[in-house]
Amino acid sequence: MEGLTMQSGKLQNRIELQRMTETVAASGAVSGEWETYATGRAELRQAGISEFLTTYGEGVSNNAVFLIRWLPGVSVADRILHNGKAWNIVAIAEIGRRRGLDLRAVAA
Repeated sequence: MEGLTMQSGKLQNRIELQRMTETVAASGAVSGEWETYATGRAELRQAGISEFLTTYGEGVSNNAVFLIRWLPGVSVADRILHNGKAWNIVAIAEIGRRRGLDLRAVAA
């Protein structure tokens, strides 16, 4: 993503990255639960890219872009928790060479 840079001063939003984990009870029942695997700071931008809005949502308030420092293993199966609100990750783009991640998300 050319022209996109990571600026520490803009990483003002605390977020948690979560992944679904499954547990099997003694009865054999399987239950899923979101578990935090990373916490950190992000720059939050309201999504304004027309193709993102067209593809993934109805309005700007339900779409966001989180810019974070690079972290290995983040996937679209994960979600972001920010200010008590869950966001499903729908697209991931690397910023530079392991400098950061651009996480496109929709409100869960």
